Amino acid sequence: MERTVLLSKDYKTGDALGKVLSLQPNQVIEMVKDSGLRGRGGAGFPTGLKWDLAAKASGEKKYVICNADEGEPGTFKDRVLLLEHTEKLVEGMAIAAYAIGSDEGIIYLRSEYRWMLKELQQRIESSMNVVKQKGFTFRLEVRQNAGAYICGEETALIESLEGKRGEPRNRPPYPVECGYLNCPTIVNNVETFCYIPKIVNQGPDEFKRYGTEKSKGTKLFSISGDCNKPGVYELDLGSPVSDVLKLVDAERTKAVQIGGASGVTIGEKDFDKPIAFEGFPPGGSIIIFNKSRNMRHVLKNLMEFFVDESCGQCTPCREGNLRILEAIDRLDSGEKLDEEYMETLVELANVMKVASKCGLGQTSANPFLYIYENFREDL
Repeated sequence: MERTVLLSKDYKTGDALGKVLSLQPNQVIEMVKDSGLRGRGGAGFPTGLKWDLAAKASGEKKYVICNADEGEPGTFKDRVLLLEHTEKLVEGMAIAAYAIGSDEGIIYLRSEYRWMLKELQQRIESSMNVVKQKGFTFRLEVRQNAGAYICGEETALIESLEGKRGEPRNRPPYPVECGYLNCPTIVNNVETFCYIPKIVNQGPDEFKRYGTEKSKGTKLFSISGDCNKPGVYELDLGSPVSDVLKLVDAERTKAVQIGGASGVTIGEKDFDKPIAFEGFPPGGSIIIFNKSRNMRHVLKNLMEFFVDESCGQCTPCREGNLRILEAIDRLDSGEKLDEEYMETLVELANVMKVASKCGLGQTSANPFLYIYENFREDL
């Protein structure tokens, strides 16, 4: 069922921050914990726990960073939030800053969104005036990345902000202990911050009315591909894939990719299963393919993307993606690869999952694994 919890226009800027400033920071964190909100960028880490760790970390200076590097193929929901719900984002970041003891925030914007920069900064300035009127000292700036997909990973994002090559850091230490400029830092997605004022104004229990036991609340999805009604939809977490297909008027559906290029690719036998943290992980993107599509062509497109976007720092990701792409190229040329060879590629893909340094390498083989499992006839 489509919702308008986050996308509702029934919102007065500054109300949530005003309530928060009458509470102790730890009370704000407990409220976010109680809501069950998990990161809406894809990883799903509990938001309140992240804030709690940063609040308890030692350091005179702390930072709040918004990951607006919306580079996942098929994802465009954050673009809508940035321009149409800017005040929720700014207020959410200000509340986060108060909760962890920070006075400075950064919005890390993907370079392809430079076209919106002027309007976005104007809307941020207007929202920041409300923050100042509430008596909270908070500085917020926008910085653009250089167009690298890897910078969606939080430690690569931080490296980029520091003027370095965008490559993932070794962890631990985690950003909540040692992040931007070696200071405790929280990095949350645009959508995650936008939910915060709603939770403060309406209370955690209202947020928990939606979703499932392990996946609280609603979630925005960018839905595209072979459907008659593409767009941004707000759905309860736990919604079955079949309901989504009906909502967007998809016909003769063969495959659905959930969570972007590195997510899961499922066939008809799984359309009754839920999109939730305990089901198919709810990233921001849902791409629909009808029965006219050859999934080998889809797979080749995705593996070319990951070969290009791998930072090359670690061997499993740098070499593994290339080997899988080479196999797809051989299939494309008409060569038949025997079962033993394909099973060796599956073994390689599983090694990449555990041996790669960051989330890109750990998930980039997902398209191959899921398409090989569910659409073997196309290979």
